[in-house]
Amino acid sequence: MTRAIMLRRLLATLVTTLVLTPPGVIAEADSGPGPIAAPRPENRSAARDTWTGTWEGAPSGTAPALPGASIRNVVHTSVGGRAARVRLSNRLGTAPLQLGSVTLALQLPGVPSGPGAVPGSVRTVTFGGARSLTLPAGRDVVSDPVALTVPADADLLVSVHTPADSGPATFHRSALQANFVAPGGDRTADESGAAYTRTIGNWYYVTGVDVLRRSPAGSVVALGDSITDGTGSSFSANHRWPDRLADRLRALPADRRPGVLNAGISGNRVLREGRGPSALTRLDTDVLSRAGVRTVIVLEGINDIKGSPEVTDPLDLENAYRLLVRRAHARGLRVIGATITPYGGHSAYTPAREAVRLAVNDAIRTRRIFDAVADFDATVRDPGRPNRILPAYDPGDHLHFNDTGMRALADTIDLTALVPTGAALRP
Repeated sequence: MTRAIMLRRLLATLVTTLVLTPPGVIAEADSGPGPIAAPRPENRSAARDTWTGTWEGAPSGTAPALPGASIRNVVHTSVGGRAARVRLSNRLGTAPLQLGSVTLALQLPGVPSGPGAVPGSVRTVTFGGARSLTLPAGRDVVSDPVALTVPADADLLVSVHTPADSGPATFHRSALQANFVAPGGDRTADESGAAYTRTIGNWYYVTGVDVLRRSPAGSVVALGDSITDGTGSSFSANHRWPDRLADRLRALPADRRPGVLNAGISGNRVLREGRGPSALTRLDTDVLSRAGVRTVIVLEGINDIKGSPEVTDPLDLENAYRLLVRRAHARGLRVIGATITPYGGHSAYTPAREAVRLAVNDAIRTRRIFDAVADFDATVRDPGRPNRILPAYDPGDHLHFNDTGMRALADTIDLTALVPTGAALRP
């Protein structure tokens, strides 16, 4: 081995080590221009290229590994940029994760869309210059910048090859999106989707995509449970309420449009570990450490109220919300609190739990917990039976929302609370 090759490998190893994170904390790649997650307010107005989150899938648990397979994750962008970087996770794994290769591409449009890539769009994703990576258990990583122009409102393919059984795979359980698996061999560089013969409804390993753009608008993170995760909305349609919010924000000029990140996890709670780490536990990794965050929208609490053990004192949730807000304010972020939506008719409904929900909502509206309030409850409740969702919004389980209901939630958000001063909506 020549001295030059040895030096290149040593440098690649060193840079990869720098972008690996301590347990539970996401590192930002130190290559490429611009500030990283949650810059201080005084730095936010500069007209320069910055990294902004365009998509997120928060880790919610683990699934059996797929050794030898290639997994093609389909993710939907909210804003575009002139380059991208990919976030991968072994946060919930128990053994080092071997990543043989990772690629990023534009998905070939179709009805329905499949695993094929737009010709010429497949890009190799590297980590400190290396194409492969071993990611320790409990760690996340951010890739090097990828030279790919990423459109807004587009579908990307993040393909990951795992050559060996690395133990439980960190994944997002309820993707509500068709993703694809090629059972044998490294097919990450394939433009054709022919090798991807299996369809799954989960996102494996990928937890975010950032784009490089010239905009001070940053990003908005929706922190929530199954309602934010999209349960009840159409499969592979991007009709979750954060997606619908991103649709509304496209009325803004591109340089004033924030990215929208969905940190919803089905079954999630504010106070206790449920499906995925609690909101208090995962605030740093799923919200505060994301690129360019300006605003957080919090819609959580129903699983604390109806779960087991259940919250019986509304003050417990109020205090937890205040802690979330203090931690976000310490990073210069704005926090919008959403009222908890009705669930009368659901099997977990009881009058005692309903009294807690109403008391929590009263606190959200009147006790100045948050910087602003999105009154989801008032938007979606049935005026004749206010403990229930309007039938037009109910997919049938009396808890979640269909596509029409998801749009109604998104329409409740005051856009002026999400964008920098002077970013007026077009007529």
